[in-house]
Amino acid sequence: MCGIAGIVCLRASAKPPSRDELVRMAAAQYHRGPDEFGVYRDNVAGLAHARLSIIDLATGQQPLANEDETLWVVFNGEIFNYVELRAELIALGHSFRTHSDTEVIVHAYEAWGDESFARFNGQFAIALWETREQKLVFARDRLGVRPLHYTEHDGRVVFASEVKGIFAADASIPRAFDARGLEETFTFWSIVPPQSVFAGIAEVRPGHVRTYAGGNVSEKPFWTPHYPIGSEHRFEGTLDDAIDATRDALTRATELRMLRADVPVGSYLSGGLDSSLVAALGLAAKGSKFATFSLRFEDAEYDETKYQRLLAQRLGTDHHEVVVSANDIANVFRDTIIHTERPILRTAPAPLFLLSKLVHDAGIKVVLTGEGADEMFAGYDIFREAKVRRFWARDPTSKMRPMLLDRLYPYLARSPVAQRAMAQKFFGRGIDQPNDPVFAHRPRWQSTGALRRLFSEQQRAAVGEIDVIERFIETLPADFTKWSALARDQYVELRTLLAGYLLSSQGDRVLMANSVEGRFPFLDANVASLANSLPADYKLRVLDEKHVLKRVGKELIPQEILARKKQPYRAPDALAFTGPTIPEWMNDAMSEETTRRIGLFDPKAIPGLWKKCRTRASDAQFSNADNMAITGVLSAHVLHMELIDKSPAPRAISLTTLVEKN
Repeated sequence: MCGIAGIVCLRASAKPPSRDELVRMAAAQYHRGPDEFGVYRDNVAGLAHARLSIIDLATGQQPLANEDETLWVVFNGEIFNYVELRAELIALGHSFRTHSDTEVIVHAYEAWGDESFARFNGQFAIALWETREQKLVFARDRLGVRPLHYTEHDGRVVFASEVKGIFAADASIPRAFDARGLEETFTFWSIVPPQSVFAGIAEVRPGHVRTYAGGNVSEKPFWTPHYPIGSEHRFEGTLDDAIDATRDALTRATELRMLRADVPVGSYLSGGLDSSLVAALGLAAKGSKFATFSLRFEDAEYDETKYQRLLAQRLGTDHHEVVVSANDIANVFRDTIIHTERPILRTAPAPLFLLSKLVHDAGIKVVLTGEGADEMFAGYDIFREAKVRRFWARDPTSKMRPMLLDRLYPYLARSPVAQRAMAQKFFGRGIDQPNDPVFAHRPRWQSTGALRRLFSEQQRAAVGEIDVIERFIETLPADFTKWSALARDQYVELRTLLAGYLLSSQGDRVLMANSVEGRFPFLDANVASLANSLPADYKLRVLDEKHVLKRVGKELIPQEILARKKQPYRAPDALAFTGPTIPEWMNDAMSEETTRRIGLFDPKAIPGLWKKCRTRASDAQFSNADNMAITGVLSAHVLHMELIDKSPAPRAISLTTLVEKN
């Protein structure tokens, strides 16, 4: 796992990349790879790399080239099937100097070009520089596990894993928020790549290749999700067959992520189905001496200690715990936002920041997590909710059908279905439009979008008539309407929330903040392909979410965990900012003066919202919208103060690898 960066000139008059620029870019991402630092530079291109050593510790340094040094690569992530690909490439006549997955990328691109990326089963962000053709190639893994940002400025492409790496390159690169990026964030909870929250900076789309060559730019997908249309892409087998296939695919995916590493691999353990399955399979692959890590909360509403300890004891793991208080969340919130590099509407990334620190302090560099199971196997409440709403839509006057909503959200102290009249009003939105392509998500997006009332006149003017929901709908694939209702809902969830929030703010960013690599068996290429091919009722059986996974789990994890009511990961939100010892900078960040200076939000509204949070966040009347508003405004202001107003202090690094060609 690493941080990558680089600069490539798009025109002859552009300033060639300097060694100092490249070193600064690597240093800005020190946390992503503190073990080694490398730079390649010629008169047109420069590549930089900060390495977290996991595979081929002795010879896996980057930037790395082919034999005649005409193709250079910097790479963030892992190619888990690199052993098999290496054997295939050797059979084709390629010679290898290392045993790293990085070198496989170079030879695979030589052999297969852009088609090579579809052969990779991994999590990756790749930049390739081809010196003969003066060609720059970006590629990002199928689901966006690893980040890659770029901007085109003064005749150069400047790219990095994190935006702070881009800002470190050149002080003249503009630093400002992007109006559409904020509009998406305060609608979807996340940006949708290639959009970012920073003006002029974009993200490479998951599953895409972007190429700069001969003055032209092209972009194309090397992978897109496929769901059954009739018999096409459909799993042909019984439910028992699907259980066997899922078990086998998930076992293989976990083994790859456990064994394809030259350092110890541990596992997160939340106490739910997904992490429990991964931990059990991880231990089976390792055999013994397996470390697990759990996040506990002082507040019982969020705590899952009982189930975490139950599984850790059953498996006999070397178990580690960190207990998080509301005050702990407040104390690490600023650091968390510096790493998320985007506003967030929930504090959930902050405790995960502390969990990854626990892993780092235990001397572990790699952890398995259960992320992706809900997306792949229909685990979210929104999928069950949409199924009820579609059933209700077939008889909108029914009094009984909407009562099925009572089965949802049993884990919430302030459940949205607790007050039936209000719940039916909320979930009844759009009930007369069951063919709406975003039927499942529109009520939430409309609710979240109401937070835009807090935008300043300046921000409203910058947004103009942009309708981010309709723009998103315009990007849906041609076959979208032919998929099942569940497949449509899963696809929308995957596109709008997985890469931009769950794998970023709750995944890569807070893991790499403490130099820890996350590995996600449920996002394995073969697991994802299988899950997408399954009939809808194998995943969501009536209202039983992740049905096929639960059946797999019967053989592997305690019945107490299988039978427990679903409790998704959550953390205290506004309550975290109400303690008597919150950091003083928070009051400054939410002041009228700061709000006016930054210009995103209404300077008259924000101080009142902050006062309401400080005095009434524990009241039943303090709504879900209030929680999102506080967290969203505070995180946006922190991001502006820390990455737009200034840069994180640079740190000195020493280059391990330096290649310079004139």
